Amino acid sequence: MRGGRAETLLTQDRPAFDTDPQSYHANVSQLRPEQEGEERRQTYPYELDSSYDPYEPREWGPVAPEPRFRILRKLTAPFIALGVLIWKLKFLAAAIFKFKLFTTSATMLVSIAAYAWIWGWRFAVGFVLLILVHELGHYVEARRQGLDVGAPVFIPFLGAAILLKENPLDAWREAEVAIAGPILGSLGAAVVWVAGVQLDSDLLRALAFTGFFLNLFNLLPVVPLDGGRIVSAIHPVLWLLGFLVLLGLVFVAPNPILIIILLFVGLELWRRWQERGTPGAERYYQVKPWQRVTAAVAYFGLAALLVLAMSATHIERTF
Repeated sequence: MRGGRAETLLTQDRPAFDTDPQSYHANVSQLRPEQEGEERRQTYPYELDSSYDPYEPREWGPVAPEPRFRILRKLTAPFIALGVLIWKLKFLAAAIFKFKLFTTSATMLVSIAAYAWIWGWRFAVGFVLLILVHELGHYVEARRQGLDVGAPVFIPFLGAAILLKENPLDAWREAEVAIAGPILGSLGAAVVWVAGVQLDSDLLRALAFTGFFLNLFNLLPVVPLDGGRIVSAIHPVLWLLGFLVLLGLVFVAPNPILIIILLFVGLELWRRWQERGTPGAERYYQVKPWQRVTAAVAYFGLAALLVLAMSATHIERTF
């Protein structure tokens, strides 16, 4: 009795695992034909559906390998996009080369690299931009007079220059083109000075001082510097005075750049001295009295202001 009762209890407590049609083994190992077809359709849908794309991303199913041409297309897509962008920008590139902006920007980068080697890249960028503002003054005035002028070209350690493809009509108009550079360049240095004061930046103050000095140096009354072209509307005798001052600077502070400038000045003075009696030179230097006075006031007044600005922006060295 006891054994039979225990056997009965064990039999009642044991789950009918092998005979339950809803159990795990019943569902997997004992599939009916229609159930087996449905299971295969879910696992391998491309066998029964001709419109099924095995490479379409899905949340389920096996991951099919991509064909090689699709991998190649993904790798070459960035290069194709870059080519299309260059093709669309070809007109912009043509405009850059047409207006010679490429020449200006390229020579600016070379000058920045040269000056950065000595002063660091921050000061070099500011210094080259101040030179650019100075040259833009010449460029704008030359275009205002209707002259054919090239874009500014930078020469490391010698500054920059614009190429006049035709000369001004007379010394007065040459003086206007010449003084436009120092005027705009001095205004640019003044803006940097104000920014340096507002931001309490010694770097900007030093840049302003250098900009004022650069424009003052260009006012030396020697050709081909701006001052020599300005004083041609005042009196040519100032050229000789400027040559003597520059010669004294070379002896006091020998510098290869000053020596090169001195050579250019000497050659230009000699050329103009030889042409002094020609009819074209006489017409060129015919300047009205009011024009002489205006040129003198502008020249000496700007020089005095630049001296004062240099004094205000000078920073004593601490090393």
